[in-house]
Amino acid sequence: MKGALFLVIAGGLAIGLATPFEHVSDAPVEPPKAEKAAKPASRPATPQQAARWGGETRLAREANGHFYAAAQVNGQPIRLVVDTGASTVALTQEDARRAGIMVDPARFAVIGTGASGPVRGHPVTISRIAVDGREVRNLDGVVLEGLEVSLLGQTYLSRLEEVRMSGSEMILR
Repeated sequence: MKGALFLVIAGGLAIGLATPFEHVSDAPVEPPKAEKAAKPASRPATPQQAARWGGETRLAREANGHFYAAAQVNGQPIRLVVDTGASTVALTQEDARRAGIMVDPARFAVIGTGASGPVRGHPVTISRIAVDGREVRNLDGVVLEGLEVSLLGQTYLSRLEEVRMSGSEMILR
């Protein structure tokens, strides 16, 4: 069962990083013009701004097609790719160490298969991740060998009220 879970993680990881995607929603995404002018889409909202805009965080799609979030992982600032196709949060070894998560490469095992072959890592529990004040505690994650950028996957995203994409924006609520 665990092997299948990690296979899904690895597949989501490979697909999420290799393929930009877009979801079109019927829900309105444009804030009133005064609010839009007050907060450029390319920067995460401060907690005060998030409250003023109904608790939304707007992330701009970057030139490589991905959305990035400035998060606090166990209180440490870490930049993650928001990967709606990843079933869990996946951390680089460096980011895990910075967040105070014990990393022992000797514990790494093959946990799935990605586009470039076997994926090695080990499961961890992350005490807390916060993006723009949206904190989730005690989440499952993995530390992956060779991962270049950490991924914010479904173990975090599924605990938010809403994750929506439209055009070049991702909205977290």
